[in-house]
Amino acid sequence: MEIRIGIVQSMKEIDVELADDVDRDALSADVEAALSNDRVLWLTDRKGRRVGVPAARIAYVEFGTPARERVVGFGTV
Repeated sequence: MEIRIGIVQSMKEIDVELADDVDRDALSADVEAALSNDRVLWLTDRKGRRVGVPAARIAYVEFGTPARERVVGFGTV
């Protein structure tokens, strides 16, 4: 699953590709907890790297689809 985080007063976004087995509801709860408690949102990408984003700098969070649901190419599905 891909998550995109917009940063306050920045034209840049942070894109993190998470493992496909990440629970979307649990991740959403983690984001809400970080925002309500003004703490750092920590995410671990599919390669095991950790990314921390201060909640005070988060403008928006967008959840994408799991990688297996993305289809690229000309073949039939």
